[in-house]
Formats: sequence, structure tokens, C-alpha cells
Amino acid sequence: MTTATEPRRRRRPALVPAYPLADLGRPDLRSPARLYAWLAARQAPVLLAGMALGVVSMGCVALIPVATGRAIDVGLVERDTDAFAAWVAACAALGLVAAGSGVLRHRMSVWNRLTAGFRVQQLTIRHVARLGDTLRLRIASGEVMALTGGDSAAIGFSFDRTARGAGALVSLPVVGVVVLSFSPRLGLVVLIGVPVVLLVTTLLIRPLESRQRQARDRLGDVTSLAADTVSGLRVLKGIGGERAALQRFRSASRDLRDAGVRSARIQAHLDALQVLLPGLLLVLVTWLGAREAADGSLTPGELIALYGYAAFLVLPLSTIAEVTGMLVRGFVAARRVHAMLSIERDLPERPGAAMPPPGSELVDVATGLTVVPGAHTGVVCASAADARGVVERLGGYRAGDVRLGGVPLRELPLAGVRERILAVDAEPFLFSGTLHETLEPPRSSGRVSALDALEGTAATDVVAMLPEGLDTGITDRGRSLSGGQRQRLSLARALIVDPEILLLDEPAGAVDAHTEALVAEGLREVRAGRTTLTVTTSPFILERCDRVAFLVDGSVRAEGDHGELLATEPDYRLTVERAAG
Repeated sequence: MTTATEPRRRRRPALVPAYPLADLGRPDLRSPARLYAWLAARQAPVLLAGMALGVVSMGCVALIPVATGRAIDVGLVERDTDAFAAWVAACAALGLVAAGSGVLRHRMSVWNRLTAGFRVQQLTIRHVARLGDTLRLRIASGEVMALTGGDSAAIGFSFDRTARGAGALVSLPVVGVVVLSFSPRLGLVVLIGVPVVLLVTTLLIRPLESRQRQARDRLGDVTSLAADTVSGLRVLKGIGGERAALQRFRSASRDLRDAGVRSARIQAHLDALQVLLPGLLLVLVTWLGAREAADGSLTPGELIALYGYAAFLVLPLSTIAEVTGMLVRGFVAARRVHAMLSIERDLPERPGAAMPPPGSELVDVATGLTVVPGAHTGVVCASAADARGVVERLGGYRAGDVRLGGVPLRELPLAGVRERILAVDAEPFLFSGTLHETLEPPRSSGRVSALDALEGTAATDVVAMLPEGLDTGITDRGRSLSGGQRQRLSLARALIVDPEILLLDEPAGAVDAHTEALVAEGLREVRAGRTTLTVTTSPFILERCDRVAFLVDGSVRAEGDHGELLATEPDYRLTVERAAG
């Protein structure tokens, strides 16, 4: 039961879907057109309901001039009061039905727009999560932003306009048939003239689609360039590259402006034609109707109805032109969405073999490297490429013959691999929000507290210097913090997650030597008895590892503790000393 002080929860109307959508379905990616049709089919009942309501709404409006003409001819000219009242009531009923169905049509249109837009957004975000690191190599971040923003909205608005478009298409032949009953000549003019007007305006659809596609491509370029510039602003300031970056952005913006102007020029021609051609048709119909009324072929009521239709035809013709433009934009957006959703993962989906028991060995067969369960393994690589490759292969982000408990990693379910193995890149990433939220990851064993993790990464001073401590807001990508602070907080977050196997790539490469020693000691204490692999050249970390492997040319050359390798492997000693300066 709710108390008197609790606010009453408003029940969601039956026609309002729950967002986010629970059932997205599997999109048809055989072509952009099939993807667009699949999106329409997913909400076909409401889409068809909106179109039916659009037909009823605009059809009723199209019949009002007929009722008005009959009221004049039968009621006023023939002085039949009852007939006049009946036809006036018919006009009122048509108006009420048009208004009511118009309200419901608008509701269906908004439903279709929001549902289609949110479905595209969720499909895009879901696919981005599935692609993982593959996305970074295939598509720019600005393109993803444009997809989830502008393209999803364009598809949604194209679905929004279908209800009005259906009403306009049906109302035109209705008007033609009614006018044909008044005058065969005028009816033929309407029935022939309207398709001619539509045909001429549709000739601009293909060039409009091409220009809008070019403008959409330039928008993606500008968005990506802006994202890159903002991300590297500190670097640009350090090397004095602000002016060059500004010139690049100005050049890209000019290209976007020119593409937008070319697209707008075609759109302006289409808008002009949708006024000019219907206007010429209406002038012709009005002139012919006046001539027939003058020679007595039309009654006064029919002439009034004809003038009403002359004014009404502007609405469906302009609506069809507007809907055409929206459909073009929606299809251009569907092309971009289709291109992104068609990107395949570098690694195939896992078939889902049973996960090995905890405490299993993780082995990189290509290099001969074995991650011993419950131990801290250090890895020194002669080249940076080998270092990154080790972490990516062992973490399941790059193809390779890696086995967990003797089972190839590629055969294990991806969710199980992510739960058991956590890889931390050398470039730390922090999400926006408070520091407290950062240090409360959704998945954690609960064994390591936030305080223990901060102490283990020598990050307590970072919290102490922040104005609001753990409640301090962190900006996007942690840009309000220094590189060393971001690195320590990212490592602390990984320690709180406390995975069975933790893979680290230079976890203390952005801090000074004193802090590096503190991080090395804290890492050994917090991860005691847990499986950890650290790719590093830091002597502070290496001397605290249980064992160290030295990789040269993609294979393990020597293994032992740090002191042994320094004494027996000259290349190892040279690599570590060079990195230490």
C-alpha cells in the first residue's frame, strides 16, 4: 500500500510503448531497403493504424466541400430547410470525425517516430557493444554519434510522415472522382493533372538523395574531426598545433556547408515545384470551372465545392512532396545504419563450450607464454607491438591460439570470458560521473573495497586533493585529471572488480618513480593469490613478480625471476635499462 505522502504513479496508456524496447529483433541486413522494410514490419500494426487514420482524417476533409455544395443547392437554392439542416449536420459530422481521427493519427505518428528512432538507437548501441575493439578500427567515433543522433531521428520522422502521406494519396483520387461527377472535363483534368504534377516532382528525388548522402558523409567527417580535436586538445596545445587543427576543421566545415547548400538547392527546387505546379493546376481547374458555371453547366453549389477543392488540393500535394523528402532522408539514414550494422567482429561469435573450472591455466600457444594460476607473471617484450598483442590475444580481443584450461578461447562463450578475464589497456578510460560511481563497477567480487584499491594504487592522494572527494564529478574520459591520476584510478577500478585473471599493460607508465614503486607494492598485496599478468618494463613491478617471461620476436626466449634474467640475459637487461632511462 502507498502512504499518503507517496506520489501516485501514473499508469502508462496502453498505446504508449515501454522504452527502451525489450524485444529489438534480428535486423534484415541483406540490403538497406530490406533493413528499412524490416523496421517498418516490426511496428506494422501501429504503422497501418496511423495510415488508416490518416486516410479517414483527410478523406473526411475531402468530402466537406461536397456536403457544403449540396447544402447550397438543396437547402438554399431550393429552399428546403430540412435538407439544409441535414447537410449542415453532415458537414459538422465530417469535421468532428476529421478532427478526432486527426488527433489519433498524430498520436500514432509520434508513436511510430519514437519507436523507430529508439529501435535504431538501441540496435546501433547493441552492435557497438558487440563489436568492441573492432569498432575503433572500422569506423570513426563521430560517425557513431551521428548514427545514434541524426540518422535514427531521420528514420523516425520518415515513419512519422507515413500516416499523412497515406491520407494525401487516397484523398487525391477521391477528389478526382467527385469532380468527375460534377463535370467530366474537370474530373479528367484533376485525374490526369495530379499524376503529372507528382511525376515531375519525383524527378528530383534521385538527385536529392545523392546530395543528401554527400551532406551526410561530410557531417560524419566533421563530427569525427571535432571529437578527435577535443580529445587531443592538450596535445595540440603542447605542440602548438591549434592553428593547424583549426584550419582542418574550417576546411571540413566548408565542405559540409557546400554539401548542405547543394542539397538545399535541390530541396528548394522541389519546394518551388510543389507550389508552382499545384498552383498552375488549381488555376486551370478554377478557370474551367468558372466558364462552366457561366454557361450553366455547374450549379452554384457545385461551383462552391469546386472552389473548395481548388483550395484543398494544395494540402495533399504539398503533403506528398514533404513526405517524399522525408522518405529520402530516412532511406539515406538507413544506408548509413545498414553499413554500420553490417560490420562483422574480427573474432567470430563463440559457440558456447562449457567454461573450464576456476584456477585453469591461460596459455598463449603462439608465444609459448603460460599465465600460472594464483601467481603474478611479468612479461617483458622487446617490441611494443608484441606487448599489445599479448594482452589483446590473452583477453580475447585478437585472433590467436589461446587456451584456458586446454579449451581454445574462441570456443568459449564471450560473456564467460569477459567475466573471468579482465584486460586493462595502457591508455586508461574513465567515464563521466562522480568518482564514487567510477569506483563502484557493476561487476565486483566484493573482496576488494574501494579504500583498499585506492591504497593499493597510491591513489588516496588523488581523492584527497579533489574538492568534494569521492563525490567530485569526473568529466568525459577523465580529462579533468592528469594522465597518472587517470591511470591509477583505472587500475583501482580493475582491482575492485577483482577478476579471476587480470591482464595489465604498463599499469604505472604515466607516474613518477616513487609512485611507481608504491603501485608495484600495492598491486602485489591486493592481488596476492590471484592470477595476474603484467606487461611492463618497470623494474619496480618486475622484481615483485613471482616469475618473468622475456618475449623476443613473438616467442618466449627466457623465463625466471627478475634478478636471474638481469644476470643471464643481456638483451633483457638492455630492454629494461633502456626503458628505465
